[in-house]
Amino acid sequence: MNVYEQLKELILKNKTFLLTTHVNPDADAIGSELAMYFILKQLKKNVYIVNHSFTPYNLEFLDEEKIIERYDEKIHKKIFSETDVIILLDLNQINRVIRMENGIRKSKSIKICIDHHQDPEKFYDYFVGGSGYSATGEIIYEFIKQTEIVPFTNKIAYQLYTAIMTDTGSFRFDRTTSKVHRIIAELLDFGIVPMEVYDKVYDQFHFSRIKLLGNVLSSVKLDETKKIAYMILTNETQKKNNAVEADVDGFVNYCLSIQGVEIGILIYELNGSLKISFRSKGEIPVNKLAGEFGGGGHLNASGARLENTIIEDVLEKVLLKAQSYLRKES
Repeated sequence: MNVYEQLKELILKNKTFLLTTHVNPDADAIGSELAMYFILKQLKKNVYIVNHSFTPYNLEFLDEEKIIERYDEKIHKKIFSETDVIILLDLNQINRVIRMENGIRKSKSIKICIDHHQDPEKFYDYFVGGSGYSATGEIIYEFIKQTEIVPFTNKIAYQLYTAIMTDTGSFRFDRTTSKVHRIIAELLDFGIVPMEVYDKVYDQFHFSRIKLLGNVLSSVKLDETKKIAYMILTNETQKKNNAVEADVDGFVNYCLSIQGVEIGILIYELNGSLKISFRSKGEIPVNKLAGEFGGGGHLNASGARLENTIIEDVLEKVLLKAQSYLRKES
């Protein structure tokens, strides 16, 4: 029995499901959760989606029915013991569910991980996916296609299209294969309008984001090698622009638009912690670089979160580590 048939059997045998994803979810995370929700609802299952974070405001259009709940221990504490199956989507390190981690670890529910990142932590009973997929949404597509567990619907296709489109960088990243384009062609047949989806994801940000971007771009610096560009974003700057975390999404990518730069870094203050975003070109493994700081992700796009520290204490360490990965590449 292949892994998709195994997943189908687990779903059909159980009644109650909890779906969740990583902190600060992106469109692949949200779209994959909602696609799986619509699959399970077709099968008359009891399903809950509970996330640590709010859905970013530019992705709220995906959840028009307001299905996703934000985790509240008083409300959701019992859910970990009362659900048959917990499905974690688009993450492979359980600490990325933040406040939900303890409840999930202690839960006796069947734990299924559906993900496409590298180097997964072994916290699950069953794993579906792998780093060869362009997005978690592609894995969900393959699951439906191979098992015919439910028919595709416009709702499911819409979520999966958005998941794959965003996680492939609008079809420009390395894992944008001919197979991915064939999947997208099939999803488009459900009446999806690419221009409308793109506009909702990328062209409906708050005014605060544009003001914040100006501040962040003015902070860009090159290290001594001229191959690493980095940005700094303080709480003060965010407050001055009335910004929220979703406004910062994608800023680090501007670093790689500088000629000769191979690694881009954004360090920003966030509610008493620091978040570091890493991007790279070629085979420079910023997932391993992020791992040096307790994070992870993809080969060319990763991140880490540090508690109880300040920018001044980590900036030099981050740059030195990044330079060592340049040397490994050269």
